[in-house]
Amino acid sequence: MSARGELRGWADVALIPVLNLVVALLVSGIVVLIIGESPMEAMWIMLKGAVGSIKGWSYLLYYSTNFIFTGLAVAVAFHAGLFNIGGEGQAYIAGLGATMTGLGLEFLPWPIVIPLAVLMSALFGAFWGWVPGYLQAKRGSHIVITTIMFNFIASSLMVYFINYWLRPVGKMAVESRAVGNFDFSTFDLTGAYIPSLRELSLAIFGYRLPSSPLNPTFLFALAVAWAVWYLLWRTKLGYEIRAVGANTDAAVYAGIRPQKIIMVTMAISGGLAGLLAVNEVLGAQHRLVLEYVQGAGFVGIAVALMGRSHPVGIVLAAMLFGLLYQGGTELSFAKPEINRDMIVVIQGLVILFMGALEQTFRPWLEALFFRAED
Repeated sequence: MSARGELRGWADVALIPVLNLVVALLVSGIVVLIIGESPMEAMWIMLKGAVGSIKGWSYLLYYSTNFIFTGLAVAVAFHAGLFNIGGEGQAYIAGLGATMTGLGLEFLPWPIVIPLAVLMSALFGAFWGWVPGYLQAKRGSHIVITTIMFNFIASSLMVYFINYWLRPVGKMAVESRAVGNFDFSTFDLTGAYIPSLRELSLAIFGYRLPSSPLNPTFLFALAVAWAVWYLLWRTKLGYEIRAVGANTDAAVYAGIRPQKIIMVTMAISGGLAGLLAVNEVLGAQHRLVLEYVQGAGFVGIAVALMGRSHPVGIVLAAMLFGLLYQGGTELSFAKPEINRDMIVVIQGLVILFMGALEQTFRPWLEALFFRAED
């Protein structure tokens, strides 16, 4: 490959996303300035709130865990030329699988229950992704429309199941009973309860970390990111997924069945989104709570775009959005004038420049590099 080709590849993978991010933050600073606050002060508060303490880092990594799963889900579908916008519903339904396993098998020891609950989370999410894949592959339904509709179906189903099947008698809160319990003084762990790092540090080392929902699922998310990389670039199935996404006609000529790949890819994508339930249901809430996904499925789209659908980029982009979430929360406390809606605006600007406007600066950069090489 020529030096020019390498430069273009480097610019596409790293420079363009960074440039888009800087512009998004500059525009966000203008918005903050308009409402009468200092952009530099607001940025400092966000950074300090997210990375200036152990508690800030804990929340950043907790949010990032959700975004890694949903970002990987969107990215796998992207590689097959599919736009899975149903990660919200797939993660939601996966919570049902995790909860049913945790409650139904709570009499078994936790080394058995937790892996089964993780597996059922993935399987429930995979099924909720496979159905739209089947409808597109076999019936010609548009994947975007069906996955959006399945988000609404999942939301309605979860209200029904929690209210009429999983909510304890006499309890007003719309949530299931706990999937397990953990007594850190005796290290008595039951059911599908994944302890937080604070509970583990107290039980093992006697050291009390700041309270946060961060749990070992973050390490699991990193392992899943590596597994997705291996799947896409080191296996026959991964090659077939990328071939279908790059050129369907050429894939057919090579003996690949696009219909099968579409269904398999959407099942994998749904399963990855479903793993969000491991972090939330098993590791943070320890029960099935209404609306526990909280938009992470849609944030995964921006994470996949910003990460260029590569697992390494997705992990970094997920951490950026984790920073925006945690730093935005601290900012809304420190500056009441910059409320949660303003934080959503800032996140939306990042998504706008990383998604719809991601190619804005490409012609200028290519012209600049061309002149530099000549």
